[in-house]
Order: sequence, then C-alpha cells, then structure tokens
Amino acid sequence: MARRLDQNIEEEKKTYFFPAFVANDPLVGANLLLWLYPVRVQYYDKYGLTTRWGTSVRKRPYIDGISSDFNEIASMAVEHDGEETPPLATSFCKTSKNPHILAVSDEDGYVSLYDTRRKFPSFSSYLENAEKARICDWVAHHNSIFDVCWVKEDTHILTASGDQTVKVWDAQEMKCIGVLLGHTGSVKSLCSHPTNPDLVVSGSRDGSFALWDLRCKSSSKSRRGEFFISSTAVVKRAHLSPQAKRVRRGKAASMSITSVLYLKDGFSIATAGAVDSVLKFWDTRNLKAQVTQTCPHPKSSNEKERRLHGISSLSQDLNGVFLSASCMDNRIYLYNVLQLEKGPMKSFSGCRIESFYVKSAISPDAAHILSGSSDGNAYLWQVNKPQVDPIKLKSHDGEVTAVDWCPSEVGKIATSSDDFTVRIWNIQNTCYSSTRSPSSVRRRVMAIPSMERKKLFMDKESEKLTKDPSTLSLSDEVLQQTNSPNPITMPKISTPESQMKIFSSSLDLKETMEKTPEASLKSPSSVLNPPSSLRRTIRDYFLAAS
Repeated sequence: MARRLDQNIEEEKKTYFFPAFVANDPLVGANLLLWLYPVRVQYYDKYGLTTRWGTSVRKRPYIDGISSDFNEIASMAVEHDGEETPPLATSFCKTSKNPHILAVSDEDGYVSLYDTRRKFPSFSSYLENAEKARICDWVAHHNSIFDVCWVKEDTHILTASGDQTVKVWDAQEMKCIGVLLGHTGSVKSLCSHPTNPDLVVSGSRDGSFALWDLRCKSSSKSRRGEFFISSTAVVKRAHLSPQAKRVRRGKAASMSITSVLYLKDGFSIATAGAVDSVLKFWDTRNLKAQVTQTCPHPKSSNEKERRLHGISSLSQDLNGVFLSASCMDNRIYLYNVLQLEKGPMKSFSGCRIESFYVKSAISPDAAHILSGSSDGNAYLWQVNKPQVDPIKLKSHDGEVTAVDWCPSEVGKIATSSDDFTVRIWNIQNTCYSSTRSPSSVRRRVMAIPSMERKKLFMDKESEKLTKDPSTLSLSDEVLQQTNSPNPITMPKISTPESQMKIFSSSLDLKETMEKTPEASLKSPSSVLNPPSSLRRTIRDYFLAAS
C-alpha cells in the first residue's frame, strides 16, 4: 500500500519555474538569479488526502561569469534628424588632452563627435543619450565613410569614403580644408605616419594603396574653397588574386585593399586585402616590390589553404612590435613584426567574422585583443592566454563592426553595431587588476637607474629581449604606464631584492648582447627605436636576417 502511495505521489507531483528575486553571492562574485521550484505534492495521512506545496531553490548566474564585472558606461544611438543609420568606424582622440572624445562615422556620410564622459540616467533611451553626449556632427561626404583618423594633435580628422576621396577636416570648425583625389574605388582604410601627421597612407577597393603629403596642395580649389591634394606615390594591384589573369574580360577581379598601417619605424607600411590572408610589407623609399610578406600558414604546401580567406582589419600596439589581423576564417592572428617569417605567433578564435565590416583592435599595451562579431557580441581575449575562451560583451542586437581602445583612459573601449548604436564600456576592474596609478608605476620603474627593461614578451614561452632604460622612447614610457594583470610589454614590479636577483642573473647575457653586432641587429631597439647615429627599418632587419 505504501509503495502504491509513493507511485501516486510521483505521478501527482508537478513542477513550475519562475524567477523569484535577484541576490548577490559573495562566493561566486556575481549577481545570481534565484529560481523557485513550487512543487504540489499529494499524499495520504491520518487526515485523508492532503495537498502541500513546497519550494526548492536553484542558483543560476544572472550574468555569465566574468562579464558581470564589465560596466557599460553609455549606449548612444547613431541618428540624424530622427533617421537611424549604422556606424562604420570609431576612433578615440589619440592625445591625452581630449581622450574622452569619440569620432563616429556612418553609412549616411556623417561624422559625429561624442563626449564619452557624460553620465546618463539608467532609464534614458539611446536617442536621449545621443543628444546629451553629441558634441557636434556634420555631413562629411554624400556617401558612406569607412574609416576616420585623428591627426595633428587631434585638431584634424581624415575621412575615407565610398565617393573615392579622402577629406581633411578642421574638427573644431567642421570645415573641409583639403580633398585627396586619385583613387578610383571606395577608400576603405587610412593611417597616419607615427611621427609626421602630414604623411598619410590609404587603401582602396581599386586594389591600390597611396601615399599622401598634406602639405602638397595644388593651386586649384573646389567651389567651396577646398584644396585638392594629389598622391605622392601609388602602388596598384598590390593584392591581386593569382587567378586574376584567368578572369574573363568584363569581370572585376577581387583585389580590394581592406586595411593599411604605417609601422612605427616611419618607413614601413603593412597592407592586407580581401582576396587572401597574406600580409605584405613595403618600404616607402622603394615601392617597386614588397620587402616581405607573411600569412597564417607560411609553411603550408596547400596554396588554397594559404589564400582562402581575406583580412578585414589590421592593428598594432603602441610600441609597434605586435600586429593583429582579423581573418575571414573567424580567427584573429597575432604577428611579431620582427619574426614575420615564422608566421603568426598566436591565434584567437570564438568570434564570427562573416563580413569585412567586422574589425578588431589590439590594446595599446598589447595585453588584450578586442573584436566585433557577426553574432551580435563583442569579444575580448588576453594575449598571453589564447587558449582561454574570450569574454563576451552581450549588449548589441546586431553585427558588431568597428571597435576601438581609448589610448589614455585605461580600460575604456567603444563598440559599434548594425543595431544603430555605439556603446562605451569600462573593463578596467576585470582586465586591469592593479589599483596603482600609471604615474606611480612609472616612478617605481624609473627609480632603479641600472635596471634593464625586463622583457618585451611577458609570456613564458617567448624569448627574453632586454633593453637599457636610457634608450626608452616616449612610446615605451607611455606603454609602461598602462596597468594590466598579464601584459606582455609591462615590466613586473616587485621588491628591490628580487629585482636585483633578476638583474644579476641576466647581467652577463646583457653584456654579451651589447657586444655582439648580430644581437644588436635583432634587437627591437635597432628597428623600432634606433639611436640617431644608426637608422634601421623593417627592411634592414630582413636583409640582415637573410
């Protein structure tokens, strides 16, 4: 009888699920959503048939894992006169004077400047946030703007458009002061010289990249008084498909240049295209042929594997040692510019790169990589932990396209999406564990007069590259100010006793490297930060290596 009653109880038992309340679990370190199980149980006792309701509790993360530590500072709609439009490019100001100003270009040809320090009430809409944060906006082109670039101490903005031109804008006056003419296709990418803001490189859908000097203005002007500027050099068919010669007449060959970079040595340029995953490197003093090239599978005998996917974007860290490439095989590859013959040193997966609008960017300290994705999320990796799953930023409702790091405000990033919004995030609490100010870190590092720069790669599997503090450039000092738990370019801070032990153990190696010219040729300082008496470039490095 008891057995039959137990079976009846199991048959009568029913479970319903509904959210009860939100609580904070100090052990998990995240908000938890508590779910109740109301259970109706019927059984026989001395009073007859009795019905009772009981509840049990299950814990489920309210926000998945570590992403709960991310703080979305602002969400702003990209719209003009009530009409929403998808953003295509974002760029923070590069100097410390106005690091909070974000430039956004969109499909309708507008450039908008936003103040990312504005505070918004939690109940305000995207449109209300945009109205409060927008400093100004103007029609820069009557076509889509695919890239924007701050130059001249953030007083001017360059815009690359589908109308086949690049324009130079006075950001304060919102006035065009120059038009770069010469491309025969949409201009997809821009990059300024690392030290000379008048020198610019652009890449176009016509398959060419061009060099420009903003000082070389022609005597002719447009009706609006805009000076025309012609290119100083052009390289056509830079990334032409191997099958292009077999393409029938009348059909356009795939040859678009999707991304260009001026490297930190001031003479070298990196280019990537839509046709394949090959990165090419050029010396601006001799553009007849590329210096070298690399790809994700440099030693593969399978030509199809080497050239199957195009590159959507390139980026480099503050020191210019590392270069990231977003590939259409849904991976982001990280290269050491001094070891390009070895191919990528690391690769990162997890995002979906299904269009050339999806971009990625390496952080200024080279510790993290941020990427958009076609699945509506943004992804963040730690560079020295490529095997670890990336952190997801789950907020957008459309393909996440352009992303950018704020170079001066540590932990601030921007993401844009086809959902017509730009979102600003603060990831400092999650990715940057140190609570010390950058200036205090710098003082501690520079307080050891004879201490060598620890190493360029903070990865146990990477080689140690030493460098004397007397040769540190400005970019090195800025890079050392960045706080991060696992940076690969940040020196470790420890007690003087432990520092002296490390210094004494590596002193012999340091002396040997300083005495051998072969070692000095392979040093990053000889390429990226050379002394005034010896100017070397990426080209010199590869010639010496061969």
